[in-house]
Amino acid sequence: MTPPLVILGAGLSGLAAGIRHVRFGLPTVVVEQHTRPGGLNSYYRRQGFLLETGLHAMTNYAPPGDKRAPLNRLFRQLKLKRASFAACEQRGSVIHFPDCQLRFSNDITELSDEIAAGFPAEADGFAALVERVRGHNPFTPAPWRSARRELARHIHDPLLADMLLCPLMIYGSANEDDMDFSQFVIMFNAVYLEGFFRPRGTIKDLLDLLVSHYQGLGGELRLGARARAVRTDGGRVTAVLLDNGEELPCSGLVSTIGAPNTLDLLPGCLEGGRPRYEGRLSFMESIFMLEACKASLPRDVTCVFFNLHRRYRYRCPDNLIDAGSGVVNFPGNFHGLEEKQRYVQVRLTNPANHALWAALGRDEAYGAAKKRAVAESTAAAAKIIGNFAENSVYQDTFTPVTIERFTGKARGAVYGSPVKIKDGRTRYENLFVAGTDQGYLGIVGAMLSGVTIVNQHVLR
Repeated sequence: MTPPLVILGAGLSGLAAGIRHVRFGLPTVVVEQHTRPGGLNSYYRRQGFLLETGLHAMTNYAPPGDKRAPLNRLFRQLKLKRASFAACEQRGSVIHFPDCQLRFSNDITELSDEIAAGFPAEADGFAALVERVRGHNPFTPAPWRSARRELARHIHDPLLADMLLCPLMIYGSANEDDMDFSQFVIMFNAVYLEGFFRPRGTIKDLLDLLVSHYQGLGGELRLGARARAVRTDGGRVTAVLLDNGEELPCSGLVSTIGAPNTLDLLPGCLEGGRPRYEGRLSFMESIFMLEACKASLPRDVTCVFFNLHRRYRYRCPDNLIDAGSGVVNFPGNFHGLEEKQRYVQVRLTNPANHALWAALGRDEAYGAAKKRAVAESTAAAAKIIGNFAENSVYQDTFTPVTIERFTGKARGAVYGSPVKIKDGRTRYENLFVAGTDQGYLGIVGAMLSGVTIVNQHVLR
């Protein structure tokens, strides 16, 4: 009997890779250390609330009829019906800087008009930038290029350049204060040219759909199973050893658990040591549930990407968090979600320093520090959206150490390694890296990464 393809990680990339492989009748096993699938994009329950992790808004919106759009290509590859997937578009988002704001939506002309009004000298340059992005293939292997340098060819006002970069960095950059131009193109397409949406249901509904589809096709899902080591023979991976002592023979291995964790299982499988692939950018996120009747919140804004500093800084902060930058998300502010609800939600995300949080341990010092950080974060956000926290009926916060503990992401680095493995190849001929550390971003991007690795390297 042919050994199965083993996929490490039941996040969205791993599930998509599993579905793509098993739909051809090929033996497939997805192994996940957590007891629940989803990885960074999962959920948990507290006091009767189902709270999502990771999902502010999905990028890469496309209507069902656009066959070339990434979202619809993904559904075809997974043999799922796009028409049955209810996608609710954003109502519009804002980039908020001191004394300046830009609004954008899923129609690029809104952002173009905003720039023409606020930065008239940059209107032609922005139009040229849009055409440059449309004509660039970001998946062609190329050396790292500074997005800031390429952006400066078209946008000459540093304030506008910072404002355009802000949502793209917060939603997907593993590099401090800059990003690779190919990553910039991916994110520009995903955020500005295609735009934000969310499923009508929750992330649990999406995960349930994917897991049911995968298992219905014959795929095996191992939850609560941690990989401890990888066996090799003659330049090929032959088996995965689990913590419980079980050995899973495999015909190939797709790792979606990140480059650092893959190196832990098989040292030397990638060029350079573990430190080369360790990201520094993590976040603290707070979720607030408010009674709808008392919440005086914006109804026409989905996300507020904000910077309260004189110059924009996207980096690992020197303190526990950088309260002066981040994103405020209103998960109910999407078209199609107009029905009355008893509670509304606000999500507040700030850059955070994993090393400082980890140094606190898990005692009362950690709890006290988290309380202070949340107070600092909400006070800063209140300058933009008003004092919302006082009407909260429930609030929860997770830090970089929470992310690392529950998702396995090294240092809680949400966007993984600053060094991307664009072709997914390793030093072993049947071991491949998919997901964030391949360079695909966002929920749609992560799933396409899993599909692409299977198509290009496993099904060939």
